[in-house]
This record gives sequence, structure tokens and C-alpha cells, in this order.
Amino acid sequence: MQGLVFGWRTALLSVAVAQLLILAAAIARAPANRAANRTLALLLVVLAGVLTPWMIGFAGFYDRWRWLTFAPFSITLAVGPLLWLYLRALVDGRLPRFAGWHLGPPAVQFAYLGAGFLLPEPAKDRWAAASSGLSAGFEVAAAASLGLYAIASLKALQRYRHRLADHRSDDARYAVTWLGRAMTATLVLLPVWTVYVAWDAIQPLGYFNLMGLYLTIAAFSLYIGVEGWRHADLVSPRLEEVSKSPAPGRDWARLGEAWAAQVRAAGWATDPELSLATLASRLGTNTGYLSRALNEGLGLNFSAFVNGLRAEQVADRLVAGDGRDLLDIALDAGFASKASFNRAFRARFDSSPSAFRRQVSDAENLSLAGETEARPSALPVTPGA
Repeated sequence: MQGLVFGWRTALLSVAVAQLLILAAAIARAPANRAANRTLALLLVVLAGVLTPWMIGFAGFYDRWRWLTFAPFSITLAVGPLLWLYLRALVDGRLPRFAGWHLGPPAVQFAYLGAGFLLPEPAKDRWAAASSGLSAGFEVAAAASLGLYAIASLKALQRYRHRLADHRSDDARYAVTWLGRAMTATLVLLPVWTVYVAWDAIQPLGYFNLMGLYLTIAAFSLYIGVEGWRHADLVSPRLEEVSKSPAPGRDWARLGEAWAAQVRAAGWATDPELSLATLASRLGTNTGYLSRALNEGLGLNFSAFVNGLRAEQVADRLVAGDGRDLLDIALDAGFASKASFNRAFRARFDSSPSAFRRQVSDAENLSLAGETEARPSALPVTPGA
């Protein structure tokens, strides 16, 4: 009987698996987003399972205990659908209908491995030889499944991002940013997984040469787990589609300009929790009309409209000589974060807030020196215009 060898490969994968299981337990206990968080916890357990055969294999477990062959740890076909189901549950507040159907192929893979695992030891080798093509097929299918579900997830995330920007002015607060990065990480993992699977199918790489793939999977899994845990209590708004029913005779541009003037005069944009429904109520209209006035009349979604007004207020304060820290001024104007403030200010004035402040200071200095007429365009845009 061969002894066990705990080398660096086993050590790295053991740390990753332990952390994934700890993160899964913590995320599953989060009180908010229960459907989404439990789906993510299951995904992390599945990813830990994908790493487990390699973690124990490098240590010599399969050589010492042959009965572990075909132990159903690695259900690779579950990774893609669980990632998609997590995203859908997070942005919709519930799992989609017929969610269980998406777990059918993983169930088949589990049944295949389970059947082999339950065989007596002498029959395991024969089962492995007879089903080698099926095993390779599962790995190819897993890579294809990950790609298809990643594309579906990106489309769902894009739709939600557009809807969120149409409803909320603080859309940057929610999980769409990190979910976008998670989808990017998935698209990085996908070609690595595909290349390794294809290479191994054409010319078997051997146990040790596949370590790069499993380190990539471990890094991806830990990123998803840590970010999912950080955002576990952040509840995303549940959004309904804004009605786009025809309203003949409406001058959306005129309505948009009139409502923009009313919002600017009332200072409603400084409310950091301002939503499309709240603003429509204050204006005495409905969300469908307000959305069309902004989108068709002004060419802006709700988030861009409100954050543009906030940027104008910050610019007004800078022109008035407000010497406070830029972030303090931005928070007073209703911005929820420095990132959203910088992005909105640049979109409105084609300048960073700090550069705008320097231009204001330069203009004041020129004015004091009697040179104002020599530099009539010191400010790129008149605030509040």
C-alpha cells in the first residue's frame, strides 16, 4: 500500500477547498437574498468538489484507496447553470421557472459517476475503460455549458443594468458592477478550460500537467466566493418593465425639459434614494410618461438624468467657491459614492471634478488680475445650464 504525499499541489488546492466551504457556509446563512445566496453556496460547494479529486489525487489517495475511484465529487456540468441561476435569483429576487430542468445534465453526470463508484473494485477498471469516451464527453459538455450559460448570464445582466438605470439614480450601489466582473472572470476561465479539455482529448496531458487548469478554477472560485460574500446582504431592487404604450399628441422633449426644470428648482436630485417611481409621484405623473420624457425627450435614462443634475449642483458649489473636500460636496448633492460622482461629473462636463475646480481657480485668478476678457472660456460649461 502506497503512502500519502502532501506536496505543494495538494496544499494549494486544500487551502482553496477549505476556503470555498467556509464561504459557502457563511453565504448560505445570510438573511437577505435567500434564493440567490443559497444557489451561490451550492455553486461554491460544486466548485470545491471539482477541485477535490485533484487535491486528494496529488496526495495519492486514489493509489492507496482504490475504492475512491469514481467518487462523485466533480460535477462539472453544474457550474454553468448554477452561475446563471444565481444571477437570475439575485436580480429577480427568485429562481426562474423550471430552474430544476437546468440541473438535469448535472444529475446525469452524478448518476454516471455514482454508478461507477458503487461497483466492486475489480469492476471499476472495466467500467473506466468501457466509458472513457463518455467521461471525455462530459468534460467537453461542461466547457460548452459554461460558455452558453455565461452568454445567457451576460445578456440577463445587461437587461437588468439597463432597467436599473431607468429606475434608480443610485444604480452603481448594487451588484451589477461586481457581477459584470464575475462574468468577465467566467469568460477568462472559459478559454483556459476549453484549451485544456481539447488538448487533453487530443493528446492526454497526464495528471500533473492539468494543474494549471485547476489553479485557474480555484482562483475563479475564490473570487466568486469572496465577492458573493461581500455582497450577500445587498438587496437588488426588483424592477418591472416601464410601460412604453403609445401616448399620441405628447411632446416628450417639451415635457422632459419642463420636468427637468422643476426637478432642478425643487432640488429633488439631492435625495440619494430617489427612484423613478418617487420622482414620478412628485411630478404628478406616472413612471411610463416620465421614462419616455427622459429617454425620448432628453435622450437620457433616469440615472444619467438625476446624476447630471447632481453634477451641476457640485459645479455650482465649486464656482461659488466652496472649499470643502470634493467628496463631501458630492455626498451633499446626492451621490452615493466617489466612483459614481466622478463618472457622472465627467459625463456632464467632459472634465474631472478636480480639473474643473482648478479651472475655476484659474478663472478667478485671471479675473483678479484684470484678464478675464483675455480668457473668456476658462470654464468649459456653464453649471446649471
